[in-house]
Amino acid sequence: MPREAVVQGSLSGLTAAVGYLFGVLLSSLWRFFELPEASLRRDKVLFWISAFGVSAMAVALWRSAVWQESARVLWQMPPLDVSYLEAVLVAAALFFGLLWIGRLFMMLFRRLAARMATIFPARFATAIGFVIAAFIFWSIGENVVLRGAIRLADSSFQQLDDLMEDEFAAPTSPAKTGGPDSRLAWHGLGRQGRHYIASGPTREDIERFWGEPALEPIRVYAGLNNGENIETRVARALEELIRQGGFERSTLVIKAPTGTGWIDPAAADTLDLLLRGDVASVALQYSYLTSWLSLLVEPEYGSESAKALFRAVYRHWKQLPANERPRLVLYGLSLGALNSQSSVDLLEIVADPFYGALWVGPPFQSRMWSELTAGREAGSPAWLPRYGDGSIARFTNQQADLNSSYAAWGPLRIVYLQYASDAVVFFDPRSAYRAPAWLSGTRGPDVSPELTWYPVLTMLQLLFDMMIATTSPVGYGHVYAPQHHIDPWIAVTGIEIDPADVARLKRHFTEVAKTY
Repeated sequence: MPREAVVQGSLSGLTAAVGYLFGVLLSSLWRFFELPEASLRRDKVLFWISAFGVSAMAVALWRSAVWQESARVLWQMPPLDVSYLEAVLVAAALFFGLLWIGRLFMMLFRRLAARMATIFPARFATAIGFVIAAFIFWSIGENVVLRGAIRLADSSFQQLDDLMEDEFAAPTSPAKTGGPDSRLAWHGLGRQGRHYIASGPTREDIERFWGEPALEPIRVYAGLNNGENIETRVARALEELIRQGGFERSTLVIKAPTGTGWIDPAAADTLDLLLRGDVASVALQYSYLTSWLSLLVEPEYGSESAKALFRAVYRHWKQLPANERPRLVLYGLSLGALNSQSSVDLLEIVADPFYGALWVGPPFQSRMWSELTAGREAGSPAWLPRYGDGSIARFTNQQADLNSSYAAWGPLRIVYLQYASDAVVFFDPRSAYRAPAWLSGTRGPDVSPELTWYPVLTMLQLLFDMMIATTSPVGYGHVYAPQHHIDPWIAVTGIEIDPADVARLKRHFTEVAKTY
């Protein structure tokens, strides 16, 4: 990802702190095992090694503009105006802040070790003191501070959202979610839910585009304030879907939102227009947290909601006559894709499977995605795998053809839309000690040829890139362009459409993408 000065400075400060930590650990282990101290001659060698390290940092800072520009050229972005001084100041501030935390840890560790030394032998006391200090810091950092703060923030945002007004008025039509006869109160939908219901192409917009009669797309959304628990929200969402006639449309989509409750209009609007409004969708909010934060801290945050909604909708859908029920399709972006994949137990639905699924930007923790990628055909790249004969699952990006040289679709269609430059998809903690597969061989069209793997450093780079992945231009990183959803939706729904109409849709949404 191209990075601004503050982001690059933060990455550099963290990297310097990690490097310093390694040095401290090695030095501590050396003394712990009572190995001989370095001689004067060795001190000089270490001095020159350190001098080389400082010089390497200066060269890296100078070269960083070249590395950054290589990515910006691929992404058709203007040249980067980097403030090196700002980056250095941010790096220094973060480094010394982390150093101070490290000193606190050492102070606690030494006191605990000294206390243990009155009971146990010195080395054993040191080991016990280290383990206890590490446990205390880990517990405070993750369980008390991080998770506690996240849950508090999530709860606070929920209460705040319930009080906030926005630009969308409640629908006056009884046929709309949040309208007069709706089972879901308009205010309880949350800001993201209200925006989702109020936006998108209307029947008039669709008729204007196609020049023929169309239907009003059905959108059902249950917010966190629409019920006190998951079961209540799911029951009300299902009631609303039935009330509006969602099971009478040609296609029904179960959508898993991102962590904040957002549903990408790039996917929603393209499907509504593509199917001429003959589509219904239902979604359930589970959090107010940003997806990358939920993904790193509590990746299971929305899985319960996704499973509950799928089971309720699937059970009702399964009871309908097979020749009268709609095509049942799953959709999710980012954390929504992760939750959507985990919502389904394939053994439970194998006898009567849903029709298909479109999962966009699936996070690296997605088990099904990982298994399909690992089992790809030899020679196919990790950033665009080819799994089997393509009758079950296919992968695509900005350019890939979903139809050429594949066998016919089977009873279940799964499509993954992913960009090679998306760090949310391709972050891997193991890149700390081994080069990721997507850097081997031919690279994705949007990955810089200047990108090189370095132990630890590459993992930290990808971690920061994941956090800023949604700041990329449309069509790169973790921002998926609407026109790139057209072919996946056609593949997943199995509809037949004239190639000229496909090209027209893509041109239309290429222009629409500029307004997103």
